[in-house]
Amino acid sequence: MIRLTDVTVYYPNTESPALSSVNLRFDEGEFVCVLGKSGAGKSTLIRCMNGLQQPTTGEVFWDGEPLTKRNNEQQRLVRREIGMIFQHFNLIPRLTVLQNTLTGMFGYRSSVKNLLGIFSKEEIDNAKRVLDVVGLSEFVNRRIEHLSGGQKQRVGIARALLQKPRVFLGDEPVASLDPGTANRIFLLLKELHDRHILLSVMNLHDVELAKQFATRLIALKNGEIIFDGKPEDFTQEIFKQTYHS
Repeated sequence: MIRLTDVTVYYPNTESPALSSVNLRFDEGEFVCVLGKSGAGKSTLIRCMNGLQQPTTGEVFWDGEPLTKRNNEQQRLVRREIGMIFQHFNLIPRLTVLQNTLTGMFGYRSSVKNLLGIFSKEEIDNAKRVLDVVGLSEFVNRRIEHLSGGQKQRVGIARALLQKPRVFLGDEPVASLDPGTANRIFLLLKELHDRHILLSVMNLHDVELAKQFATRLIALKNGEIIFDGKPEDFTQEIFKQTYHS
């Protein structure tokens, strides 16, 4: 479904690559957690997968076709199928839960309608259905600034789900939440993943949370893959290699 072949990424004015000769394949139905210290290359990997970061060398394939060689409109259509979940939510505080959720439809609509905020009854009903799925039906008209962190992340998940994605990508989606809330959010993500048979790839710091939910773990260090396998095979020795110099 998504394949990275010899992907290397250098950022301007840096001597060391953010990613170095990465070869990975991700298939439908996998729930993958990517582990590593800050600066290991996790965010760069996610950005390459959704087309927001062009590799310096190498190629990213989406359904067998090169993603990096598609024009802007073709890449936009691919990103429409990718639901992104962010650490800091990326919501608009002055807007309501419903209004923020509806932005998940933007990739399917005209720029004029998006700018004017005009939505059909069907679109609004779909958004409300998704909010019910994530347990926020009572908060439809509440402004984002009045929600807890866990509630905000549920709005982010609802927005991503409204896109009808084939892929869920998360860049530290629970890093700013307390452990109990983080666990509940991951339970919800795994339930939605299983229900819709998605490909889910989540960057995480929390190894125990990753081992609890993932079907596959990947560990990055200094831009290189040092582990790719089953959660039960991620040993204490590999943990030390991942998180200690």
